[in-house]
Amino acid sequence: RSLQRALDRRLYLLLQGTTYGSPAGKPVWHFPERVYANEETLRKCAESALEYFIGDLSNTYFVGNAPFAHMDIKPTEDIPALPSFKRFFFKSQLIATDKYKVRECEDYVWVTKDELMEYFPEQAEFLNKMIIS
Repeated sequence: RSLQRALDRRLYLLLQGTTYGSPAGKPVWHFPERVYANEETLRKCAESALEYFIGDLSNTYFVGNAPFAHMDIKPTEDIPALPSFKRFFFKSQLIATDKYKVRECEDYVWVTKDELMEYFPEQAEFLNKMIIS
């Protein structure tokens, strides 16, 4: 849970809880996210999603105004009635801080890229392409 656990490597925030597309409201590991509603831009939606979980964004830098990747989600055997949708990814970085109080989730972890693949083995190939560093 500490941002100080792998000082020479980037860490990624994962949350555990229910999210759009999770099977039967079952808690799953996911990145901070929210359903796009009426924000001016996708970036504003991404900022509000992150702000919801960590609060103040003054120590956060969003890289660019457009998503750097997206994933097409199709209905599965677990959720056959779920409509197809796209999940967009924005890159942001924490600067000038070593602690955040993460809220509004069942659990959270800060993981390295290698550990990230353990949480999402089905999307490992996609995540490897998406995360260059």
